[in-house]
Amino acid sequence: METFFIWWHYIWHAILGYVFYYPLFMSTLWMIGAIFFYFKSEKRYINDTIPELREGESWAGVSILIPCYNEGENAIETITYALDVIYPEFEVIAINDGSKDDTLEILLSLAKENPRLKVVNLAQNQGKALALQAGSLIAKHEYLVCIDGDALIDPYCVYWMAKHFIRYPQVAAVTGNPRIRNRTSLLGKIQVGEFSSIVGMIKRAQRSFGRLFTVSGVITGFRKSAVHEVGYWSPDMLTEDIDITWKLQRNGWDVRFEPKSLVWILMPETIKGLWNQRLRWAKGGVQVMFKNFKVLFLHKQTHLWGLMIELLLSMVWAYSMVLVILVWIVGMILPVNYLMPSESPILPDQGSVILIGACLIQFGVSKWLDGHYDEGLGKNYFWMIWYPFAFWFLNLFTAVVALPKVLFGKKKSRARWVSPDRGVHQQSTNKKKG
Repeated sequence: METFFIWWHYIWHAILGYVFYYPLFMSTLWMIGAIFFYFKSEKRYINDTIPELREGESWAGVSILIPCYNEGENAIETITYALDVIYPEFEVIAINDGSKDDTLEILLSLAKENPRLKVVNLAQNQGKALALQAGSLIAKHEYLVCIDGDALIDPYCVYWMAKHFIRYPQVAAVTGNPRIRNRTSLLGKIQVGEFSSIVGMIKRAQRSFGRLFTVSGVITGFRKSAVHEVGYWSPDMLTEDIDITWKLQRNGWDVRFEPKSLVWILMPETIKGLWNQRLRWAKGGVQVMFKNFKVLFLHKQTHLWGLMIELLLSMVWAYSMVLVILVWIVGMILPVNYLMPSESPILPDQGSVILIGACLIQFGVSKWLDGHYDEGLGKNYFWMIWYPFAFWFLNLFTAVVALPKVLFGKKKSRARWVSPDRGVHQQSTNKKKG
């Protein structure tokens, strides 16, 4: 029995160490990688409105794809912004994916007034993956820019994406820089910081270290021939954006991040809506993990080992954190203190203060990076103190719930649309274009 307690002591402190040091290590890694990306790839054109082409290069045509499902409230605004982009040659293709509201009627009405706009109507809801495929098949241009049906694209966004395709033939996809439009609630304000300090920073860091885990489903440019080569978007994957990223990179294509390609989006501002969104993201990540796990045993896929290992370690961290919380709760109820921690894993102590401090430093770095594109970051900094409590635990529990749902849920079912919570709809008065 004494041997058991000795081993338990070592195991328990190893778990506690992992729970503490893993997020601290990743936060530091993200900051270093993001800063390196800024000075290597971003700083030199930070004030440019339009990228300059090299001798012999010319701007090629672009097709903007907008899959829509029940977007009656957003369609006019989104399509208008898309038609107003500044670029020499482009078309806009709106795909109505079996909407049950007046989306189709609105799209057809807009098409009558705008010759650049084409409308594809799918009689029945097929899901975003097949909607994108339908749009790409009729697109007349090789370069595709895909945005969501509630997104407001920046006027110069297409230029910055097209630059990568024109200059680098090995580039298959370029993910953009989504910014939050709705900032009236606490959840909305926290997400403003999240998309800067987490989403934008991770993409910069991952690009510095070689590969991206995922493009952003709300704004990404694609080379059509590359998407065709890998079989288009997978209709059975909950997160088609993560899946297509891995498919392209496994086939040897390059995927990039372009912070100047801005788009303004709506995000959930209710706990239920946020939970459903993040659970879908987490389940999609688990699906991709199982689908691509074998890359760890393929010597030709070594460029993806880092992403897969990070995904696995994040999953282990989530379950380790839940274990720590459960053991602490049991220790509060049962008289077994010799097996349980003496301090709470969630109430403030020296370790949690260090993590919160690191988190705030990360937010400060992200404000410096993304403040060039988003004028509202400074006044949202105060609300970032709530991020560790709100979103760490949200992402923690969605990760834990996602694994069994994917393992024991339906296999190969079609991933169809569910109208999301998009918070308080408002005009993007915060936008800083160009």
